[in-house]
Order: sequence, then C-alpha cells, then structure tokens
Amino acid sequence: MKITVQSIHFNADRKLLDFIQKKVDKLDLFFDQIINGEVYLKLENVEDEANKISEIKLMVPGGTMFAKEQCKSFEEATDLAIESLRKQITKHKDKTRLKLSEHKAILMGNEVSDY
Repeated sequence: MKITVQSIHFNADRKLLDFIQKKVDKLDLFFDQIINGEVYLKLENVEDEANKISEIKLMVPGGTMFAKEQCKSFEEATDLAIESLRKQITKHKDKTRLKLSEHKAILMGNEVSDY
C-alpha cells in the first residue's frame, strides 16, 4: 500500500516516518484492499502539551476512512488513529460481507423458485 506522509510546519525525521509506515502497513492484515493512504502530521500552537495531531485518511473500494487524534507525541497519536481505523475497517468488512451474503441468498432463492 502506498502511503504519503506530510508534516505541516516542521520536518519529520526518518525514524518517525518509518514508525508511521510500519503501523499503517499493519492495517493490511485486516483489509488487503486498501488502495492508498495519506498521513498529515501537524503541530498546534497551544499551551497544552498535547499539541501534536496525526490525521490518517485511507482510500478503500467504496469509500474513504478517516481518523484524527491529538496527543503529546506523534507516535501516540498515530497509534490511536490506527486503532480507530482498524475498528472502521472491521465494521466496513462486516457490512460488505452482510450485503454479499444477502445478495447471494436472494440469488439462490430466485434460482430455486424459477424451476
């Protein structure tokens, strides 16, 4: 899966980029049809220590999934966003499986009644 990482108003080091790539690649274990992804890393100018924002957008067949987290470190924010996306992927897979099984049931029901 192709991942684009953009750090806004700062330069991300190689270690952080590798960490993000490794975490996002693990989503392939849950859903292998992810087309590509975009990660945005932002620093917010606030007094709070939790000023690091990680936004992840994944393009999948039939839609887009998005997660945004704000924490004290980019690694923590990325972990939370990945977990949120994992839940979204699981929900998406369950919905598509349900639709597919309903569709197959309808087709099987029609074939039997036609004879």
